[in-house]
Amino acid sequence: MIPLNRILEKEDQLFADGDFAGAGRLLQYWIEEARMAGDTVGRFHLHNEQMGLYRKTGKREEAMAAVQAGLALIPELGYEDTVSGATGYLNAATVYKHFGMAEQALPLYEKAMAIYHVRLEEGDTRKAGLCNNMALALMDLKRFSEAEALYEEALAVMDAVPDGQLDAAITWLNLADLACAKDGYDAAKSRIETCLAKAEALLNTEGLLQTNYAAFVYEKCAPVFGYYYRKDIQEELEEKARKIHERKRTV
Repeated sequence: MIPLNRILEKEDQLFADGDFAGAGRLLQYWIEEARMAGDTVGRFHLHNEQMGLYRKTGKREEAMAAVQAGLALIPELGYEDTVSGATGYLNAATVYKHFGMAEQALPLYEKAMAIYHVRLEEGDTRKAGLCNNMALALMDLKRFSEAEALYEEALAVMDAVPDGQLDAAITWLNLADLACAKDGYDAAKSRIETCLAKAEALLNTEGLLQTNYAAFVYEKCAPVFGYYYRKDIQEELEEKARKIHERKRTV
């Protein structure tokens, strides 16, 4: 069996250093090692890691190859009705959505959702993540009412769990984008401002841990505020992220 945990730790370090090419080489090397060792479970997890890497770096061909390889292993492993299988469906769907294939993404999101509803406990934050991702695909297809219902479901989960503020903030900004896409900026201005205010309050929650994930969320949310003419908040979030990264480099 390949040392999966150590491989993922090394991948995380390469990501943190911005060495995406190195992360790609690492994953491909260990996929071949897993193949030779007959470690199908290890290959499955590493193909899922490839999906995320190549999606983030915009490598469509490589991402699609990882999707096909990962999906092919789900029935081989008997994962069709498991949480691991659902994670594979979700990752593959997110690749399709990212590369403009929302129609192909939706059936995979639906498979993942069906498994999550059966296999995960009520309030599991993975449901919220799936709701957000599936809603984004529905927005691409202009199925706004369905997308809004999923965002509301995601908020219900994140509002009920400890430290759910960061992910809830992302969802409120997604709702702002939904209102703008559905009705146009002028007609939706009041709703957009409400969503922005909700997100801002969550991002400024007292005692919020300033972790690498917080920096990621600040960087993700900042341009959305800028797009809606709140450059002041954009700059504040960018500064918060910069301080987190700076502190990490000096540790």
